[in-house]
Amino acid sequence: MPIVVDIDRLMDERGMTVAELSAAIGITPANLAVLKNGRAKAVRFSTLSALCEALGCQPGDILRYDNAPAGT
Repeated sequence: MPIVVDIDRLMDERGMTVAELSAAIGITPANLAVLKNGRAKAVRFSTLSALCEALGCQPGDILRYDNAPAGT
């Protein structure tokens, strides 16, 4: 899918664990894993807003469009 989720990178930069981030935004670690691994079919704006607040970033820092063919 051409939508790339950069939550792992942001968590690494901030030294956060999945448990810490999931507690900060109010979702389960399992649901956070679905988001960060790009398997989510949708993201609520309230969740995106909570992610931005917890990670100190903008939505464009979390989600980006990459239409490059796989393997390039």
